[in-house]
Amino acid sequence: MTLCRYLLGPFFGTIKSMTSSPATSAAGALAADHPLMDGRTADSPLITAYRGGKPSRRPVWFMRQAGRSLPEYLKVREGVAMLDSCLRPELASEITLQPVRRHGVDAGIFFSDIVIPLKLAGVGVDIVPGVGPVLDTPVRTAADVAALPQLTWESLEPIREAVRLTVAELGKTPLIGFAGAPFTLAAYMVEGQPSRDHLGPRTMMHADPETWTALANWAADASGMFLQAQLEAGASAAQLFDSWAGSLGLADYTKYVAPASTRALDHVRHLGAPLIHFGTGTSELLVAMRDVGVDVVGVDYRLPLDEANRRLSGTVPLQGNIDPALLPAPWEILEAHVRDVLTAGAAAPGHVVNLGHGVPPETDPAVLTRVVELIHSIAPE
Repeated sequence: MTLCRYLLGPFFGTIKSMTSSPATSAAGALAADHPLMDGRTADSPLITAYRGGKPSRRPVWFMRQAGRSLPEYLKVREGVAMLDSCLRPELASEITLQPVRRHGVDAGIFFSDIVIPLKLAGVGVDIVPGVGPVLDTPVRTAADVAALPQLTWESLEPIREAVRLTVAELGKTPLIGFAGAPFTLAAYMVEGQPSRDHLGPRTMMHADPETWTALANWAADASGMFLQAQLEAGASAAQLFDSWAGSLGLADYTKYVAPASTRALDHVRHLGAPLIHFGTGTSELLVAMRDVGVDVVGVDYRLPLDEANRRLSGTVPLQGNIDPALLPAPWEILEAHVRDVLTAGAAAPGHVVNLGHGVPPETDPAVLTRVVELIHSIAPE
């Protein structure tokens, strides 16, 4: 669910300027005391697998592990709105750390939301319980895009502080930063709320491509700078989530979406941290998603990892893809499924075990802990 320390210029002011390329960062590489640079995480199982090496053990983490399935999460979140919890550094850090302590996973995933960059920019947005992100005013015209407010690097300080606090506690365990991909973020902005078919943004692509490009670029820069804030503050990898890209055909994705995702990642490539791209329902888009320029491709539960590796010609490590629907199944069924995932993942140049989507809120935490223990007990091939 942002601007960096260098000046991006007034490209938010007009449609024409928003279609230009993002400025090149003057920040350079990661700082010497960054976990990837000072020896804390560079040789961790997670980063080793992301870089195609042979890890000391099979790395595993779970999307949405930081949150709703944990009783300790529900306790600390009592009386605190979702977006408020993301912007309180101590609370966001604590929630990020909870599943690492409980499950012994090989990475923390930063607790936040893809619409936080909108919130920090001054866009009216909230998370409505039972609904999801809802904007005060949808963004549907060229004038709406031109009126979008400009983020400042200073507005991201709560994010950087939360990352710093978390990394200090994680030690040798890497933190993964994340952001919503431009299409998913822009889809929320056009619809004004969650949608089943995303007709609004899909129509805009064809009916008003100039406005779509401007909006997608705004979203790309917001997501890219959100990633940059996390990586520069101490995250050791970053994942771009395209939750709604599965609603697109390959031609539309390639023409109208891939350039914006590339633009988002352009903000952080120079930092040298592993970059992961994940979408749901995107089995037919995997090659195009890889080609935006990432190190790892996440695969949802719909496609076996050995087939995903075949489609990608064995070019990148994979992440995934235990089916969340099997988490409540009898242990012998779940164990067999996990072993099948490990076998299929062995075909790829590297494999980080994850779910094929997020942890369902009703998941028994003890099951996740047991899955981690099983994965760690099986030696890497």
